[in-house]
Amino acid sequence: MKSLKVERKRRIGGETSFPGDKSISHRAVMLGSIAKGETRIKGFSDCGDCRNTLKAFLKLGIRIEDYSEGELTIHGQGLKGLTSAKEVIDVGNSGTTMRLLSGILAAQDFSSTITGDEYLQRRPMRRIILPLREMGAKISSPDDNHPPITIVGQKLNPIDYHSPVASAQVKSCILLAGLYARGRTSLTEPSQSRDHTERMLEYMDAPIETKGTTIFIEGVSELEARPIEIPGDISSAAFFIIACLLLKDSEIKINGVGINPTRTGIIEVLKKMGAHIVTENVRQLCGEPVADLIVKSSSLRATKIGGDFIPRIIDEIPVLAVAATQAEGVTEISDAQELRVKESDRIGNVVSELSKMGASIKEKKDGMVISGGKRLVGSLVNSFGDHRMAMALTIAGLIADGETVVNDVACIDTSFPHFMDTLNRMVE
Repeated sequence: MKSLKVERKRRIGGETSFPGDKSISHRAVMLGSIAKGETRIKGFSDCGDCRNTLKAFLKLGIRIEDYSEGELTIHGQGLKGLTSAKEVIDVGNSGTTMRLLSGILAAQDFSSTITGDEYLQRRPMRRIILPLREMGAKISSPDDNHPPITIVGQKLNPIDYHSPVASAQVKSCILLAGLYARGRTSLTEPSQSRDHTERMLEYMDAPIETKGTTIFIEGVSELEARPIEIPGDISSAAFFIIACLLLKDSEIKINGVGINPTRTGIIEVLKKMGAHIVTENVRQLCGEPVADLIVKSSSLRATKIGGDFIPRIIDEIPVLAVAATQAEGVTEISDAQELRVKESDRIGNVVSELSKMGASIKEKKDGMVISGGKRLVGSLVNSFGDHRMAMALTIAGLIADGETVVNDVACIDTSFPHFMDTLNRMVE
């Protein structure tokens, strides 16, 4: 089990950019593969999860030319151009790959089986199995919920689906399946989740429409390939933003990061807490808003987070909890029960591991309560194989007295393989 030693640092500074957005990278490969023609991608994330998406489509017969510095060329074969994989498709730790790919494979002319690592095999898949069955898909798993998933491709029918959860993965799975259905498919969420799939489909001229929290898509005969440039990942940037806010006399500039409004909840919350974050040079990149950020160390105050806001900040809550331990007052996070079924139980694990470091933090069924202003102390902590836990605990170690040892950090490669190299270059 790989571990990481972290010591308290004085400050962080400098100018940097981050790898391409992980969520958008997945979608670029998938849509490029089922579009007709050549898709050139710039800014592709080299993380393990996105590499697993690449490997899946290589197994499905797509030719992909892989260049350095995040550049790819995908030779798309059209909606029905995939070919049967000769073996089980192993997507590692990537829930995004499994859920979105299921929507595509449900409409193919062959059978497929998708599996993942021990952590992914604990994550719920009934949330996509049930709506895909409503569309006519033949899909099963050993317990009708957890991987591996076996899919026998069928002709799909459109549905009007009301999702019980606000989940971009569920929504995207159904929208991708809807491309193949004969007619108009709609999906309604309880609140809006990240909308990268809708934006990319619109950029590729797919017949998609959004009204409030309902998205409509018409089945098509083909998608036409278009070049895709991917902005920097705001979720990766969040760790460095919070490190900068918490370490005194710090200032960083982050170039070319995505500021999609369904993803910038972390910036809005931190500003509400008193963070100095300035957005500059706002522009558009293939349908996605992009900007540069200037961040300076700040004194933070507590806040309350819940309701419809949670889907916009769900992945950043572990590191936000670290920030809350140093904020003045009591921060309460509610309505975040979705954290229980991420790569790990992020509610229970954040509480247990930050408590080891001296944080005053209590677990709720749907969140946590954090009393801030207490100095953290270095300790032996565990990521539980969860990349966002590992990175959040590393940031906690930067502000803790003494040495912090984070166990099981190989998982960081699933989303941000150069995390420690970038951090070591910027901290003093």
